[in-house]
Amino acid sequence: MTVKLKVWVSRPLFPEVLARLAEYVDVQAEAVERPHSAAELKEKLAGVDGAIVALSDRVDASVLEGNRRLKVLANLGVGYNNLDVEALTRAGVLASNTPEVLNESVADYAWALMLAAARRVGAAERWLRAGQWAGSRMRFDDWLGLDVHGRTLGILGMGRIGQAIARRAAGFDMRVLYHNRSRLPEPVERECRATLVGKPELLRQADFLVLVLPFTPENRHAIGAAELAQMKRTAVLVNIARGGIVDDAALAEALRDGRLAAAGLDVFEGEPVVHPDLLLLDNVVLSPHIASASEDTRRGMANIAVDNVLAALGYGEAAGKPPTPLNPAVMNRWKAPKA
Repeated sequence: MTVKLKVWVSRPLFPEVLARLAEYVDVQAEAVERPHSAAELKEKLAGVDGAIVALSDRVDASVLEGNRRLKVLANLGVGYNNLDVEALTRAGVLASNTPEVLNESVADYAWALMLAAARRVGAAERWLRAGQWAGSRMRFDDWLGLDVHGRTLGILGMGRIGQAIARRAAGFDMRVLYHNRSRLPEPVERECRATLVGKPELLRQADFLVLVLPFTPENRHAIGAAELAQMKRTAVLVNIARGGIVDDAALAEALRDGRLAAAGLDVFEGEPVVHPDLLLLDNVVLSPHIASASEDTRRGMANIAVDNVLAALGYGEAAGKPPTPLNPAVMNRWKAPKA
C-alpha cells in the first residue's frame, strides 16, 4: 500500500476543501481556531510534507531549523509578512500566497469602511442600541457626517486592490488621485480615472485616503504624525492594508484632537491587540481584519492554497506548477514526486 504524503492545516477550513485535499494526501487539520507558538509550529511542520498556515502563524528560520521533510508552505492570505521567505528558500521550502481572488471583496470592504466612517454609522448604531433614541428629541444638526460623492479619493498603493477601489469611485463622481512606486499604464489610468501625484500632494488633497500598501520595513509608519499633519482636518483615513503601516498612537491623537475627521480601520499594529486610545474614540470605525471575509472569497483563498500544495507535491493536472509561488526557484532544487 502506498503511503500518503502528509499535510497539516493550521486552522479549520471548509469541509469540502479539506475533502479535495484528502483525495491525495493524509490531512491533519486543526479543528479549533487558535494561535500556535513557535515550538508548536516547529513540531507540526517537522512531521509533514506540506502545510497550509494562517497569517497568525509566524514561520521563520528558528521554526524551520532541522526540517528536512517540508516541501511546501501555503499561506492563507495575499500578504505574507508572517513568512520569512528567505529562510524558507534556504530550507528548500516552496512558499505561496492567495493573490487576486480577494481583490474585489477587499475593495468592497474599503468602501464599506469609508462610508461608515464618513457618515458616523458606528457611533450612531451604538447610540441607538444604548436606548438613547427613545424619548430623545433629535436636533436638525445631530449626527452630521461627511458627503462622499463629488469629493477627492486618494489611494496610496495602486495595485490590483487599489485599482478596484478606484473603479468604484466613478459611481460617486469622485476625482481619484494615487501615489505608487511606479505609474500605471495609461489604459489602466483611464479605466480607473486616476491621476498620479506625489505623496505630499496626495496627503494634502485627499478627502478620503485609502491605504493599500504591502507591509515592508520601508512602509512601517508610512502614515505617522508628520503625514497626518499634512492631511485636511475634514479628511477620512481608511486602512485595509496591514497593521504597522499607520502609527496607531499618532492616529488616535489626531482623531482625538480633531486634526482628522474620522478613520476606518481593519488592521492594527500588534493585532489582535488594538491601541487602547482608538477604542475610546467615536470617530473611528474598527473591524477585526475581515476585509476578505466573504464566503465566496474565503472559499476561493482556501482552494488556491490547496492548489499550491497539491501542485507542489506533484498531484493533479497542475503537478509541478503551483499557481501562486513566492519563491519558484526552489523547485529547481527538488523534484516533486509523481502522483
